[in-house]
Amino acid sequence: MSSMVTRLVIVAVIVWLVIIIVMSGPFLRPGGLPEDQVVARLNRAIDELEELKHSNAQLRLVVQAFTNGNPIDPSNVFSTAPPKDYEVYRRRAENDIRELWFFARSQLDKLIRHAKEISKDTLKALREGIYERHMAALIDMDAMRLRDGYERWRRGEAQALHTAVMDRIRTLQNPADCFSAKKLICTLNKGCGYGCQLHHATYCLVMSISMKRTLILKSKGWRYNPRGFEDVFQPLSNSCLVETGGNIEKYPGSEDTINVELPIIDSINPRPAQLPLAVPKALAARIQQLHGNPALWWISQLLGFLQRPQKETAAFLKQVEQASAIKKPYVGIHVRRTDKIGTEASYHGIEEYMSWAIEYFDKYELAHGRLDKRRVYIASDDDTVLKDARSLYPNYEFFGDQKIAASASLKNRYTVESLRGVIADLHMLSMSDHLVCTFSSQVCRVAFEMMQLLYPDASHRFRSLDDIFYYGGQKDHNVVAVLDHSKANARRGEIVFRKGDLLGIAGNHWDGFSRGVNRRTLQKGLFPSFKTTDFVDAVDFGDF
Repeated sequence: MSSMVTRLVIVAVIVWLVIIIVMSGPFLRPGGLPEDQVVARLNRAIDELEELKHSNAQLRLVVQAFTNGNPIDPSNVFSTAPPKDYEVYRRRAENDIRELWFFARSQLDKLIRHAKEISKDTLKALREGIYERHMAALIDMDAMRLRDGYERWRRGEAQALHTAVMDRIRTLQNPADCFSAKKLICTLNKGCGYGCQLHHATYCLVMSISMKRTLILKSKGWRYNPRGFEDVFQPLSNSCLVETGGNIEKYPGSEDTINVELPIIDSINPRPAQLPLAVPKALAARIQQLHGNPALWWISQLLGFLQRPQKETAAFLKQVEQASAIKKPYVGIHVRRTDKIGTEASYHGIEEYMSWAIEYFDKYELAHGRLDKRRVYIASDDDTVLKDARSLYPNYEFFGDQKIAASASLKNRYTVESLRGVIADLHMLSMSDHLVCTFSSQVCRVAFEMMQLLYPDASHRFRSLDDIFYYGGQKDHNVVAVLDHSKANARRGEIVFRKGDLLGIAGNHWDGFSRGVNRRTLQKGLFPSFKTTDFVDAVDFGDF
């Protein structure tokens, strides 16, 4: 274990030294940089190197404390929980390595594009060297997790937390006396696509738990299936499926109101503290120790309850798996094209998606040896995407159904056939080993949420080409500074913050920097992503 941590520290230091050399080298542009700029950039790089070395030293001390300086026997598997800080630092180190690569990848690609021809080969070689070393460090992190002796605990804790949530929902959804039980009425009529409607139902379940009311989901005449949601998925209750016991009042109603009707999340007023990205206070510490994104974990549990398939749906999904004949490992790619391009989302070519699929397979093969075939499942609302991918990447094996893509087009979207298609695509995407998509798409986020149900922690198994993970209508998304950032580059638009500051995050640029606002100073701009971690918004949902 200690040798593995040492290797990680050495890799990180080497990578940063290479970046310092490249970024401070005046030979990259004709005439070079002014001397004061070179010195300033070199000093800044050295400062950031010192911060990274300090973080890695902290990680090393934590790991040594947990192992008493001795290697861990992989056969010594603990069923008890690891100290909380161990899991937090392990995931933070893994994320730091990824953020380091985002930064190096972006900066070197810019330099390659703008450098004189004589230096391009040198820069490409440097990029490849950093690329391989970053993959080796991530492989070591994977190995450290698998061999630290806590995998049994992770699986057990994931199941225990899942059971706690399901027990709470089932108790709430099956009251002893349905007639007098307090209910929350939710109508599945939001004017949007399948992913958006599923998130609407999930929000309704969030509110029913927070208000301690039985959720009544009214779905007859549903746009995707006139017979209703329960024709595809299991009903939310075994005994209480319709409103009874009095008149229906608009949200928030009163404490004595039997039936309260919930508006869509966009217009709820007053806005309760329990809205996403909040997590239950009673479970927050345990979820945070287990999972890299507690809000994602919580949402995925509720969405999973809603999507428990009817027997016919389960048989259909099994048939989809068998028909695809895809072998693991495979990368799932979702390409959203026909709507919102140019409004909510930008166009991304298949090459952009595939660059991240290639990186996943490069890392996998470096760790496990060469695959007989690199396999990719593509889901899209554009039936030309699959054909383009096969043409551009003949050495890859692509899977997907062009009929599903055709049914997902705008003119065919609200049909039973389209519903079966999106359910099939979501199932296959969620079962992939790594997901590449745009989080601006609700379908992409649903697939990622579904993936969380298959692992103790799958928060890192994705690459989004645009947004960070979010929930439509959510409260402010905040991160906490774990390191000071006092030497911000004002010309680049960076903001200053102290360790412990709360920052509102607007997005990650996937180049080592995120954009947001310092809640203390109200300064807006860019900040180094690796110096922050997600703020866990723990609020009261009652006991579990």
